[in-house]
Amino acid sequence: MTRLREYKIQVMAGIRFKVVELSTVSEETIEDALNTWTAQGFQFEGIHFVVRDASRRPSMAFVTFTMACEEDGNDHGPQTS
Repeated sequence: MTRLREYKIQVMAGIRFKVVELSTVSEETIEDALNTWTAQGFQFEGIHFVVRDASRRPSMAFVTFTMACEEDGNDHGPQTS
């Protein structure tokens, strides 16, 4: 089972950031993260792979998203969990 960690960070007024940690990196887990959060109104920003010296295969990944929100923290898009 894939362990996911989600981080919500309000860094600047008007933008909500979402970081999703994938402890298992595969085509399916990446697609699931992309499809889940873009369907909720987030825009994909990037992905960072963590690779260990002993292996070229990523051991984990961080997928980042943003969403426009009002200065009081309310999203312009659908509510997220």
